[in-house]
Amino acid sequence: MRYVLAFFLPWLSLILQGKIGSGIICLILQITIIGWIPACIWAFTSLNSMYADRRTTKIIKEMKK
Repeated sequence: MRYVLAFFLPWLSLILQGKIGSGIICLILQITIIGWIPACIWAFTSLNSMYADRRTTKIIKEMKK
């Protein structure tokens, strides 16, 4: 679901991740048609990074047990 949101509204995806400044910059990029594609890629990259961080934290937590 977040990937669909990142495709259509990249700035909202970043804001929901807690990255307010990045979301505002992404919104400015998305206003232009040419900048929409980099904004979408930026949101996807940010989502992948968030999920990778969650996986890493979960693995470290399990290894400490």
